[in-house]
Amino acid sequence: MTSPTDPARRRFLARAALASGALLLTGCDRLSRSDTMRQLFDASGSLTQRAQRLLASHEALAREYSPADIAPTFRANGTTNPRDEAYRRLAANGFRDWRLTVDGLVERPRAFSLDDLKAMPSRTQITRHDCVEGWSCIGQWTGVVLDDLLAQVGVRDAARFVVFHCADRYRGGDAYYESLDMREAYHPQTLLAYGLNGADLPIANGAPLRLRAERQLGYKMAKYVMRIELVESFAHLGRGRGGYWEDRGYQWWAGI
Repeated sequence: MTSPTDPARRRFLARAALASGALLLTGCDRLSRSDTMRQLFDASGSLTQRAQRLLASHEALAREYSPADIAPTFRANGTTNPRDEAYRRLAANGFRDWRLTVDGLVERPRAFSLDDLKAMPSRTQITRHDCVEGWSCIGQWTGVVLDDLLAQVGVRDAARFVVFHCADRYRGGDAYYESLDMREAYHPQTLLAYGLNGADLPIANGAPLRLRAERQLGYKMAKYVMRIELVESFAHLGRGRGGYWEDRGYQWWAGI
């Protein structure tokens, strides 16, 4: 009999709770506009989050793997080459002019170059990416611990969420964005990654910077991050549910 804290059991419980939302993905754009369905998603997501919080402490770490476990090629999904003209110009010169803006509920709004981020203390971790579509892939990520970056700008007490605004528009639609609560944002394995498998992050995998939130399913891990905004609520963002896919029916909480 498995323990309630067994990693496999935690993944099973989280995915079982998520499955109720996955069954509704066909036509979920329409369903997510329904007040009844919004209430159902909200209740389901809240239950999943409470269950995960009971099973994992604030500092509980996602499993890390050995170099022998790294996949020869890390699978790319979603957008693999943003069409945004400003992004293309940045990519053309190796992202030398790219800047990460950090603003919102912070004391010292700031823009960071890629060199600025690489000059900060880094963390490297080998972890498994679990996609809601059912596949997994192991890669080695190097980047800035998000907690360290937030310390540079000073988070205001009113901030409840960190929002990641991205350069891509999935299938030409709305701009991609995602969010984490402050607890996940301060987790030691939550990275802004600029390196994959010992090399610069490829465009297909989110260059120049992507989120790695290792205790979350893959759709939370925003690619092509351009701006980080600290907010108290999601009311002014998209359809108010905290992420591109959440606006289309996925649960906001995707802990594994």
